[in-house]
Amino acid sequence: MPDHRGVSRKIVLVILGPPGAGKGTQCAQLAQTLSIPHISTGNILRNHVDRHSDLGTRVKEIVDTGGLVPDNSVLEILDQRIAHSDCAEGFILDGFPRTRAQALALDSRLCVLGKDIAIMAIHLIVSEGTLHGRLADRQVCPSCGTSYSNRMEPPKTLGICDHDGSVLVVRADDIADTVRRRLLSYQQQISPIVEHYSSCGALLTVDGDQATHRVTAEILKEIHSFRKRRCPVNASVQSM
Repeated sequence: MPDHRGVSRKIVLVILGPPGAGKGTQCAQLAQTLSIPHISTGNILRNHVDRHSDLGTRVKEIVDTGGLVPDNSVLEILDQRIAHSDCAEGFILDGFPRTRAQALALDSRLCVLGKDIAIMAIHLIVSEGTLHGRLADRQVCPSCGTSYSNRMEPPKTLGICDHDGSVLVVRADDIADTVRRRLLSYQQQISPIVEHYSSCGALLTVDGDQATHRVTAEILKEIHSFRKRRCPVNASVQSM
């Protein structure tokens, strides 16, 4: 396997895909291989809801129904997270951006951080039947946010998180009616984001119906090639 570190010092990966596409699983694998953190804005927001923070109170109903959290709230938690030292060499975004306005806001923030940052958007394409099957089978850890599938990626002990022993739960936004609304919302939102990253040569489309390890291998291969040719984030901003 090629060395995926050191080709470019800093890279930001944006993982796009509908609910159930396997974004969290791929992010975990990529974070481990590339030694950069996986940032799930959804998990951070759910943590705020569980802690009953001021932000959590404001967005609870939206999060529980799979709605679109206002840009200012999402950008608030993003700014706080990417300021941490572990993001200095890059990071992986899961669940952000969800609108073109958020994509532009991200570009602007990365430009402030410096020119030596390459950005790459990975779009996971998954059939609707596969998505419904995965979401119906999904359970998550309420403490660490790890997702499990009893068919594909089961925990070592049924119903218990491998990492911290918490009892796994079904997320409120994985209930069938909510899933349908989430998929419809995603379909309405994704086109402008895909067009944005495609226009600046920073988009990779991947067949997410493949086995998990094949999806990961394909992404890593493309990242290695992408980092060599580079796509500085300031180029995407200047093209707008």
